[in-house]
Amino acid sequence: MSETRHSMRQEADNLVRMDDLVDFGEILPEVNTMLQRGVALYRRDKAAADLAFRAALELRPDALPTYLCLYKIHTYQGNLDESLAIAQAGLAEAARQAGIDPDWRAWRRGDISSNVNGPGHFALYTLKALAFIHLRRNEKALAQLCLDKIAELGAMETVGGSVIAALAAGVD
Repeated sequence: MSETRHSMRQEADNLVRMDDLVDFGEILPEVNTMLQRGVALYRRDKAAADLAFRAALELRPDALPTYLCLYKIHTYQGNLDESLAIAQAGLAEAARQAGIDPDWRAWRRGDISSNVNGPGHFALYTLKALAFIHLRRNEKALAQLCLDKIAELGAMETVGGSVIAALAAGVD
């Protein structure tokens, strides 16, 4: 009886509860499964979470939420070189999908669709993440360049840039 109970508990632990699911938008079910698994694993096994996210990236390098998962976990862990590289790769992929210049410094108002579910918004959100990563790396000037571009594009509030700008203002 206790073996059965243990098996059932283990099976329940392996499943992600429906209210714990993250909405990654319109992505392949296989990629979603890998990302959900990575999210579930992150609290107890960061290396396994990283592997799940990387498996999703390998399966579909065009799935933008995978970049987000990877650069976030590496930023949280203080792996700032890795988070920077992943965020830059995610920004490049989002720019490709949005049909905008891969160099964010060349972006102009009107280049990026206002669709908050589109790759252009993901590119802007990732530019904000780059500002945060640069701040964490003590690269305030680079962070400020990212924030200035977001402001120039009129996207500070749509991507939460004002939070990072406030952090940057407090960094000496």
